Amino acid sequence: MTEELKRLGETLKIKRHEKNLSLKEVENATSIRQSHLEAIEEGTVTDHLASIYALGFTKQYANFLGLEIDQLMRDNPAAFRLPGEKHDFSYGIGTLEKRGSQSGGVKWFPNVLWAALSTIILIAAWYLAKAVGLL
Repeated sequence: MTEELKRLGETLKIKRHEKNLSLKEVENATSIRQSHLEAIEEGTVTDHLASIYALGFTKQYANFLGLEIDQLMRDNPAAFRLPGEKHDFSYGIGTLEKRGSQSGGVKWFPNVLWAALSTIILIAAWYLAKAVGLL
């Protein structure tokens, strides 16, 4: 697979040079990071990204360069095949945190302070308005 990735990367690099484009220009046009584009051209993209992203970025890059995706897939089938990836984690019972669990402290106290402060301001405004004669 790595040989096909390298061959595909070389094809993309040659096409980019034919169009007289820098990697920065391709990055700006495709929103694929320059480091990922370099990895695609070197054939090491699967070392840096998950296979699904590597495949998507490679297709997007080839499409941007005007290459026929179907022909590239026929010429380099192993480069476009997604290997089964083994994850080092598993989801199961007990892996999620409980929401709303408090580790101590009083959560309602700041709300009481705001309510008390608002009440004091309203009462002071009422007395001030009454003293001035607005009420």
